[in-house]
Amino acid sequence: MGLPQKPVEISVAQIEELNRKLSNLRHDVNNHLSLMMAANELISYKPEMIQRMTATLTEQPPKIIEAFNKFSASFEQTFGITRS
Repeated sequence: MGLPQKPVEISVAQIEELNRKLSNLRHDVNNHLSLMMAANELISYKPEMIQRMTATLTEQPPKIIEAFNKFSASFEQTFGITRS
């Protein structure tokens, strides 16, 4: 990973933008985890729902990964971090 060779200066607006994006990330991850928890709980009370809830359970982790990747890309761009 290529880190900046000199101190990085960011503006208040950039900090606000990163904070907004971090808040969105927390919200998105929480939503996806909540869906997974709800599906799991429903399955425990109604095992016959397993086939319907499997889709919900398997769709959420890639969405969480996508949200983290999107935030990471923005973070790296703001601070001039490059991937080798």
